[in-house]
Parts: sequence; C-alpha cells; structure tokens
Amino acid sequence: MNLDLDLAFHVSIAVADPTPAALGPLLEELATAGYRRAVLPPLDPAGTDAAALHRTFAEAGMNPIAMTGQRPGADVSSDDHAERRAGAAALRAAVDFAVALGADQLNGVPYGLFGPPGRPTPAGALERAAREVGVVADYASDHGVMMTFEVLNRYETSAINTAAQALEFVEASGSDNLRIHLDTFHMAIEEADMAAAIRAALPKLGYLELGQSGRGLLSTGAVDISGVVRQTLDDGYEGRWGVEAFSRPLVGEGAGDMLAIWRAPFDDGFEQASDAVRVVRRGWAESAPGRRAHRLSRSAG
Repeated sequence: MNLDLDLAFHVSIAVADPTPAALGPLLEELATAGYRRAVLPPLDPAGTDAAALHRTFAEAGMNPIAMTGQRPGADVSSDDHAERRAGAAALRAAVDFAVALGADQLNGVPYGLFGPPGRPTPAGALERAAREVGVVADYASDHGVMMTFEVLNRYETSAINTAAQALEFVEASGSDNLRIHLDTFHMAIEEADMAAAIRAALPKLGYLELGQSGRGLLSTGAVDISGVVRQTLDDGYEGRWGVEAFSRPLVGEGAGDMLAIWRAPFDDGFEQASDAVRVVRRGWAESAPGRRAHRLSRSAG
C-alpha cells in the first residue's frame, strides 16, 4: 500500500550544491522512495539557471519547493524605509524565481534576519514585517504560489518561536494567503505540548516539517516522529509534509556553520530519506486515514 501523503525532502540533506547534475539522480531516487517534492536551499535568483532546474525536476517527475530569506540592507522588519522596501523587493523576486522553477510553494524566514538574535525582537519590528510579508503572500497567491514562514527556535531568532506567535503574525499580516511552517526540531525546544500547538495552528498550517532532536535519522532521537504523524493526521491535517536532517560532510561547511551542524549523524542522504519514509509510513498506517486506506485496499483486493 502506497504512502498517501504529500511528502517533501530537503535536498541539503544529501547535496551541498544543488546543480542540475547533482540533483538529477537524487530526485529520481526520491520519487522512487515515495517523495513528491524536494526543497531547495535559498538560491540567488539572479545567479541561478531556473529553467535548467525546472527541467531537472520535471524529468524526475518531482515538484520543487523554493526558499527565501532576508539579509542586512534588505530586511522587512527594519525601521528604515529603504531597507524595508529592499526586503520586500527581495521577497517578490523570490516569488518570481519560484514561478520560474515551477514551484507552487515558497518556504523560508521572510520576516527578518536569521541567526542568533542577542536580544528580543521589538514589537514594532514584527508589526512592520507582518505587513510587508502579508502583501508579498498575496502577490505569491496571485501567481499560484503558497508562501509559508518557518517558526524557529530561540537560538536562531527571537521573532517567532511558537505556533501561538505564528498565529498572531498571520493575523497581523492581514493576508488570507500566508501560511505557517512548523518544524518538530524547533518545536521540541519551544513547545510544552507539540500536539496541542500543531492542532491550534491547523487552520493556517501549510507545511509540517519532520526533524529529529539531533538533526539525524528520524528513527533516532527524542521526538516520536511516527506519533506526531499519527496524531496530526487524526486531528485532521491534510497539508504537505517535509523531512529535514543535516550532516556536516553532506550539507557543506558554509551551511553547516550557519545552522550549527558540527557533527555527522549520518553519511548517506538517501539512507536518511528511506529511513524517514519508513518512520512516516508507520505513523500514517496507525492513523485514522491510514487505517481507512488499508481497509479500502483490502476491500478492493
């Protein structure tokens, strides 16, 4: 019985430089394993051959998910008008790039700078970011792209750390199109009750990423990933899922430094992908939708 979930794999798990040549074999393996999508890291729209990546995904029968962010001098949370405008322009360019890739989803951290915060994010910065991101989310929707924003842990941002804060950000954005991206790796640090947090976010949840406490195989670590899948499906989630893990030799030194990936919890990205499918399948099979699919398949047989 096939896994009936819309599952994505972050390519940085397996390759540091997502060129068409590097991605082609990986995407074919992922499609065979049961993945429908693959997430690209943040790429420079001006310096990337979007058409070539589009062809690579199409040839493998896979769908891309693009990613974006902000940088100093182009930050929608800034109190400087020119800097906010530059940040919003960068987000719109990321939407256009996603369209050129053939992606209908744009992930990332569009609400401010990524990295150790050092201080609380001022309320005014969040309000400014919400307004700008909401406008871009509507722009994305007009172009067939779902824009999400990831909720990170306290060591990567002080802006939005919990599902409750994410819901407040969506409300402040004024957009009906902006969606929340939750990640069990971050939630394991920040949420007192992960299941309750996911349940609360369901009306605006567009993407639920599955990551282990140690960034390694989903079958190892402190988070019961199969249990999360089962409970979330039982609670009625029908959106997309992602798999994320990082190993320093595979992600590369630059991304490894940025994400604080100092170890190598695995050395084979496809092994990680296969392990993740087994863990997710177990949770799906134990859920109400999975049990129902099993009954229907037996009846059809």
